[in-house]
Amino acid sequence: MAAPGNEEELTQDQTEKLLQFQDLTGIDSMDQCRRTLEQHHWNIEAAVQDRLNEQEGVPSVFNPPSSRPLQVHTADHRVYSYVVSRPQPRGLLGWSYYLIMLPFRFTYYTLLDIFRFAIRFIRPDPRSRVTDPVGDVVAFVRNFEEQYGRIHPVFYQGTYSQALNDAKRELRYLLVYLHGDDHQDTDEFCRNTMCSPEVVNFINTRMLFWACTTSKPEGYRVSQALRENTYPFLAMIMLKEQRMTVVGRLEGLLQPEDFVNQLTFIMDANATYLVSERLDREERNQTQVLRQQQDEAYLASLRADQEKERKRKEELEKRRKAEEDIRQQILAEERRQRSLQDEKERKSECLPPEPFSEHPDSVKIVFKLPNDTRVERRFLFTESLTVIYDFLFSLKETPEKFQIVANFPRRVLPCLPTEKEPNPPTLQQAGLSRCEVLFVQDLTDD
Repeated sequence: MAAPGNEEELTQDQTEKLLQFQDLTGIDSMDQCRRTLEQHHWNIEAAVQDRLNEQEGVPSVFNPPSSRPLQVHTADHRVYSYVVSRPQPRGLLGWSYYLIMLPFRFTYYTLLDIFRFAIRFIRPDPRSRVTDPVGDVVAFVRNFEEQYGRIHPVFYQGTYSQALNDAKRELRYLLVYLHGDDHQDTDEFCRNTMCSPEVVNFINTRMLFWACTTSKPEGYRVSQALRENTYPFLAMIMLKEQRMTVVGRLEGLLQPEDFVNQLTFIMDANATYLVSERLDREERNQTQVLRQQQDEAYLASLRADQEKERKRKEELEKRRKAEEDIRQQILAEERRQRSLQDEKERKSECLPPEPFSEHPDSVKIVFKLPNDTRVERRFLFTESLTVIYDFLFSLKETPEKFQIVANFPRRVLPCLPTEKEPNPPTLQQAGLSRCEVLFVQDLTDD
């Protein structure tokens, strides 16, 4: 197990499953809840079902049922037990028949037990392997209806483990009936007692009813857990002190009225436990609801904080990006200015030397700049207007983009090459006189 500091962080879906699992099971330890969910690959249904099975001591519905006896609490010394013995022989004739048949019955059952014991060494009891528990119950119900009719208590159509789970979840009594096919009292009990309208109505309105024959693996497995002494056998099971407990045992041939009276006595004697369990469950439900509300409020607050943090990071990122854009613009402008300055210096170095004033082709030009400063220089008539433009471009006071305008007549001098005139005219061709005033017009804003 990795240290807590090295555990991977949970996703939002896993966090919600973790909180939901804690609410359903009531486990206080978050680490235990997380380990259980991780063992079940975050399948919350499987994890909750196995947790309930662990608390109840019954096989998991997600795994094949084991062959060991079901773990239902049967050792409580307060279990009510009611056994109906067979009637004793009466009169001389009855005792005579009983004594005559006694050695035959003793021999028959002894030999039968020896035969069954010997058979187990040759072939293991097939009932010890439960492969289709629901099929065993359904088959018993079908056989019961074929033999005794359809007027009977409503049988629970599921496994014994599922019946225990439902009885625990619904806080109801569970009446378990184990059917002994070969017992001499079975037929009379089923026909006269079990199918009695009084008994049918009592069971259907007061409890869950599960039954199976001990000749089937599922019934045999329950028999190993409840350890009946004779048939017919019934056990009353309920949730008592946080576990499913046998609170009453009825054995032998009971008549309908006696049957109902005994069940009523058992239920009345244990009613306080059931009420206590209901109150405890209601308290746990309220605690779970409160915890769920707290968890939902925490998650809502967490999501709000996460949203606030996300917006804060977005704002910081937007601000950082804006600052970066400004910085890049400043750097680009600095690079442009350096490039412009380099270009001005190159143009200045490439200018032809200024002619002397006595030179017959010299032209004196006064330039009026946009900042109202004046610059004077001499050029030759034979030089191109490009020379004038390069001279002005090399000056620091000159704007980055400009054009040269002459008056009388007012015109823009074509100093730069174009497609129509790749070679700008000379000063003489442009019609300039020996002394000129030219205006520098700023085109930077345009």
